[in-house]
Amino acid sequence: MKIKEIDLEWLGHASIRIKSGKKVIYIDPYQISVKEKADIILITHSHFDHCSLQDIEKIVKDGTIIVCTADSQSKIARIEKKIKMGLIEAGKGFNVGKIKIQAIPAYNLNKKFHQKSEGWVGYIVQIGSVVVYHSGDTDVIKEMEKLTGYSKKGNYFVALLPVGGTYTMDAEEASRAASIIKPTLAIPIHWGSIIGSRNDAKKFVELCNAKGIKAEILEKS
Repeated sequence: MKIKEIDLEWLGHASIRIKSGKKVIYIDPYQISVKEKADIILITHSHFDHCSLQDIEKIVKDGTIIVCTADSQSKIARIEKKIKMGLIEAGKGFNVGKIKIQAIPAYNLNKKFHQKSEGWVGYIVQIGSVVVYHSGDTDVIKEMEKLTGYSKKGNYFVALLPVGGTYTMDAEEASRAASIIKPTLAIPIHWGSIIGSRNDAKKFVELCNAKGIKAEILEKS
């Protein structure tokens, strides 16, 4: 999907690739078929379907920047390429040239899988006037209320929200999150592998559209 300055692709499950100019950014690569080398890889947490060493090694090169939470550090340290690893926590951010990256809290409220105490994250990636929010594995949390400002500043604000349920929000909860965030475009993720189906993604889109929120399913790249 072409959105102004970027190309945005869903690679299956919660995996995303963002391309802008010569820069290639991956978020949580898992069971990916593409092998285009990464300039930046962002890891939300250490679970196998988000921090997959096998998949990271497909796309890493000397000089790749890998940003992860502390619990993912031991996995990333096994990579033999000359990478640049950085640890992140919620509320922290950094820039790579004109790319702005911010870590946002991600956690469950009534489930045991992603405790707030773990310090796991989602990411805001801003390139020019395009802002992409990858929520990570989360429920509808109060920190989402702070994200509405991104759409109010004249940005094209994309929200990538999990809809599979069980471990994260389901379609109905994700549509409620979209109502809070008020993105320009909402896209369902965390479906089609392990948990969640196309029906969950379709339900999310329908619920968002009924609330006046533009939503779309991306086909897997």
